[in-house]
Amino acid sequence: MELPLGSDPRTDILRRLHAALMAEYGRIIRPPEKRRSPEWVLVHSVIGAQTKTIASNASTDGLLAEYGDWDRVARAPVEELEARLQRQTFPSVAARRLKDCLDAVAHEYGKVDLSHLADMETEAAMAWLEALPGVARKNSASVMNSSTLNRKAMVIDGHHRRIMQRMGIVPAKADTRRAYDALMPVLPPEWSAEDMDEHHLLLKSLGQTYCRPRRPNCSACFAKDDCAYGQS
Repeated sequence: MELPLGSDPRTDILRRLHAALMAEYGRIIRPPEKRRSPEWVLVHSVIGAQTKTIASNASTDGLLAEYGDWDRVARAPVEELEARLQRQTFPSVAARRLKDCLDAVAHEYGKVDLSHLADMETEAAMAWLEALPGVARKNSASVMNSSTLNRKAMVIDGHHRRIMQRMGIVPAKADTRRAYDALMPVLPPEWSAEDMDEHHLLLKSLGQTYCRPRRPNCSACFAKDDCAYGQS
């Protein structure tokens, strides 16, 4: 039997964790003027596999600056895109995924335009995005949450998933989709879309410092009292 929203003990763990993250790292708030268009976020997420955020930011801004709009990017040959995505860890893969994804959007709407997502429910919009080539749950959540759409959808990257697994909040072997499906119902109901965005960014800091993939520093971690892995 599923517990009512908010009554799950994991909800209180997430509240305590968020407070502890803010105390440790300070606030990480994305100002409204720093939110990018859904199209920008889609491109950024599709090309960003295993690449540092700062590099993907530069690549995405570079494409828009050079071509002027996403329709011209979509019409560029894949070899040309690859040459402009050398900052990415896998430029050829990034170029192919980007080309296929933008082509699919342009084929359906006549241009690279995601304005229709604003009129869709969040789950339906994410399902539509995930039908595009190269778009998975992390990508669709990014478009919905961190763009100007500003929806309640938790972005889950490798750091985030690993921490949630170690803490016992999501199943130990859950992939990103399963982790998302397990996490969303137990998030504090009072959290806004901005809170979810900040929580994700703060968890990335935790994953880069204490809760590293190998040899995590559990003994010094401020979250260990609520962490199943840390307690073991």
